[in-house]
Amino acid sequence: MEAYTSFAEVYDRFMDNIPYKDWCEYVTGLLNEYGIREGLILDLGCGTGSLTELLADRGYDMIGVDNSEDMLQIAMEKREKSGKDILYLMQDMREFELYGTVRAVISICDCINYILEYEDLADVFRLVNNYLDPGGIFIFDLNTIYKYDTIMGDSTIAEDREECSFIWDNYYDKKSRINEYDLSLFIRQEDDLYRKYAENHYQRAYSLEEVKIAIREAGMDFVAAFDAFTKEPVKDTSERIYIIARERGKEL
Repeated sequence: MEAYTSFAEVYDRFMDNIPYKDWCEYVTGLLNEYGIREGLILDLGCGTGSLTELLADRGYDMIGVDNSEDMLQIAMEKREKSGKDILYLMQDMREFELYGTVRAVISICDCINYILEYEDLADVFRLVNNYLDPGGIFIFDLNTIYKYDTIMGDSTIAEDREECSFIWDNYYDKKSRINEYDLSLFIRQEDDLYRKYAENHYQRAYSLEEVKIAIREAGMDFVAAFDAFTKEPVKDTSERIYIIARERGKEL
C-alpha cells in the first residue's frame, strides 16, 4: 500500500490537470442528493488534501486519512495556509480507526484500486460501514478493467518540466488484473542538478459485480453506479466509475 513517497514533493504539480473543483462539484452534488449538506465527512486516501480542502470550503467538517506521511505533510501545510479545521490521520485504509461515526465517507482518485486483494477490499468496506452514521453514504470511484486493459495497457508516459520530470512505464496483467507502473522521477535540487527517484505502484482492477458483493458482505446496501461525472449507467467503455453505497443495520 505504501506509495507516493518521493512523488509527494511534486504530486500537485503533475496533477495540475486534475479538475478538482469540478470533481468537488460532482461529489457535493451526490452528497446533497442523499441529504448530506453538512456534518462530518471522511476523505479516505486524501493524499495532499486538495479535495479535502474544497469540501471544507463547502461547509463540511473534514477528516482526512492517508498512509503516506509525505502526502499528509503537504496536506497539513495547505491547512496551515487556509486555516481550515481539518483533522488528518496517518493510517492504512485497511485498518483505519476513527473516534466516532461520520455522515459520509468518500474515496476519490482511484484510491480503492490500490487495494490488491479482494479480502482487503471487503475489510475496507466493513470499516467504512462501521464508522458510518445510520443510513450514512459511501461514495468512491474506481478505474475500470477497460481502462487498464485498453487505455493504459503496456505503455510509457513521459512529461518534462523545468523543475521536475517523470517517466511512467505501465504494465497490465490481464490474468491477475494487476496494473503496475514504475515511476522514474527527476527533481531539480538547489544546485540545479536533478536527483532521480524511483517508485513502484500497483493497482487492481475490480469488476462492478465484485464490488457489489464486497459491499453486501460489509453490511452495506449498493445504491448506484455511474459513468464518472455523469448520472449515466456504467458502460463497457467507462474508464472511471463512481459507486454509492449506504450503511444499513445501525439503529437511529
